[in-house]
Amino acid sequence: MVIKVILLIVFFAVMIGIGFYSRKHATNVSGFVLGGRSVGPWLTAFAYGTSYFSAVVFVGYAGQFGYKYGIASTWIGIGNAVLGSLIAWVVLGRRTRIMTKHLKSMTMPDFFGKRYESKSLRVAASMIAFIFLIPYTASVYNGLSNLFGMAFDIDYRICVLVMALLTGVYVIVGGYMATALNDLVQGIIMLFGIVAVIAAVLSGHGGFMAALKELAQVPSDVMPGAYSSFLGPDPLNLLGVVILTSLGTWGLPQMIQKFYAIKDEKSVHTGTIISTLFAIVVSGGCYFLGGFSQISGVQAAADGTVAYDTIIPMMLSSLPDILIGVVIVLVLSASMSTLSSLVLTSSSTLTLDFIKPLFVKDMNDKKQLIWMRVLLACFIIISVVIALDPPAFIAQLMGISWGALAGAFLAPFLYGLYWKGVTKAAVWASFVCGIGITVSNMFFSYIASPINAGAIAMIAGLIVVPVVSVLTPKMKKEKIDGIFECLEQKVVVEQKVALPEEEE
Repeated sequence: MVIKVILLIVFFAVMIGIGFYSRKHATNVSGFVLGGRSVGPWLTAFAYGTSYFSAVVFVGYAGQFGYKYGIASTWIGIGNAVLGSLIAWVVLGRRTRIMTKHLKSMTMPDFFGKRYESKSLRVAASMIAFIFLIPYTASVYNGLSNLFGMAFDIDYRICVLVMALLTGVYVIVGGYMATALNDLVQGIIMLFGIVAVIAAVLSGHGGFMAALKELAQVPSDVMPGAYSSFLGPDPLNLLGVVILTSLGTWGLPQMIQKFYAIKDEKSVHTGTIISTLFAIVVSGGCYFLGGFSQISGVQAAADGTVAYDTIIPMMLSSLPDILIGVVIVLVLSASMSTLSSLVLTSSSTLTLDFIKPLFVKDMNDKKQLIWMRVLLACFIIISVVIALDPPAFIAQLMGISWGALAGAFLAPFLYGLYWKGVTKAAVWASFVCGIGITVSNMFFSYIASPINAGAIAMIAGLIVVPVVSVLTPKMKKEKIDGIFECLEQKVVVEQKVALPEEEE
């Protein structure tokens, strides 16, 4: 217990110290929200990765999907690395940075408002972001409950309150730069922690091959050895999880905002590599570990239900105290980095895209900072209230949030970066489609899994936006040409980046 407490005290002290160190970067709105758009590759890549993977992944998703799909759940981590990190950076990173700077946009709703010249789109997007980031935030807290119960035997509510307070302090004081610096520290802890935990858990089962052999003995209705097979017992639903957790990042405001802040071209290249490697280790490692859930000793209840959120804590309960302490810090790191990103995104969006344009139009920089900090505190309080009485499993909470946000935002944001022909009506159609599918499914459950509902909402948006854009009036040509002119500007680059044209 002494080791665990010491590790926690050191961890929290570093977090708060970084917050106060970073306050010099948070003296204006651009610095508070985007770090002055001068954040380097390592900070941006780790900020992206740590915001991506939280306690939801390590405790909730790894346990639930590892139990359902066995070792094949590792494909989710691979999908996260390739589609959610590598391709996302290649497709979105550079264009997002160029166009958002050209439009002087600091949030995703602000991008929609300026890209499509619609204040109502901006306001609607800000409300969608604020409302649906709350269940995601609650799911982050929820991911810690069983883990802390196993390690400290303390009330989960105390853990939630302490974590919320400490996260609130360093984000309110230091803004985006404090979040990014803390993400770097937390990301390094996550990298080393997940490797150590996997090695310890597998050694407890006699090594990798012995654990795999044990997993192959688990009975399945599909085929013998299904949980140790290449695609697992349910490949179709596994694909739905890969789509939601990988493609979903393309439409999440707290993820895309990392591209707004990146410094330069070199940072994009380096950040792409770092972010992808980080995802391979952390996400791939989490789901690989979860793949052995069936041999963790968890038993289904009499009605057939399984307490998925207890699986990973049970797998870790037999580890040495020092490793349990590392796991606690690992999950806290993952959770606080995601939480800080969520609350900063939500408060900045509500201030800049809802309150300022509708209610306090003459808001100067100082007033905007005050509003953002106050709303940041309010957002944390609301999410804590929900987290103290969570309504569903972690995966379901996160599935609802990701499905609604990415279903509404992914298509209009992606197409808006590349295609001049997207119309305002198509953006509204995407908002209605994404929110409509996710929310209606909450009440009527016509799609069995909220995870699959979220994946369907995203794919539907990608179809709806081009169809509606073809059928509805286009924006004025001179306006749209002015928006895209930033992509045509000539720049001088080093020869290693682009070959020069040879003279005849």
